Amino acid sequence: MDYQSSIKIVSESDIVKARQLGRNIAKKLGFGTVDQTRITTVISELARNIYLYAGTGEIHIELVSALGKQGLKVMAQDHGPGIQDIRRAIEDGYSTSGGLGAGLPGVKRLMDEFDLTTTIGKGTTVVVVKWLRGGFG
Repeated sequence: MDYQSSIKIVSESDIVKARQLGRNIAKKLGFGTVDQTRITTVISELARNIYLYAGTGEIHIELVSALGKQGLKVMAQDHGPGIQDIRRAIEDGYSTSGGLGAGLPGVKRLMDEFDLTTTIGKGTTVVVVKWLRGGFG
């Protein structure tokens, strides 16, 4: 099974497209309803961050395998201003947009792996993975 897709994020409607694509791929891979919702929520949050903070970017979704496991990898990339203080950005309750501050900390909690790299003035990349569990979503 070879799944890999990308969506450019330039408008709010692209956030919805990215969510739908992620849910469809997660479902095809065999993720249960709960994990499909987690993945969809994460994609929505990452796409919204691109739209709000960088203006444009991309969401990449692909099947990954390691040590006999299969999973779904989501990569959010932008060429925006970067994140000034990563430690604060992944703290619960921290928000620069006036939101609830559940963004990146929530993304980290909902997925099995989380990696964030940022360069001031060049952009940010967030890579997350959710591993498929045997028969349970």
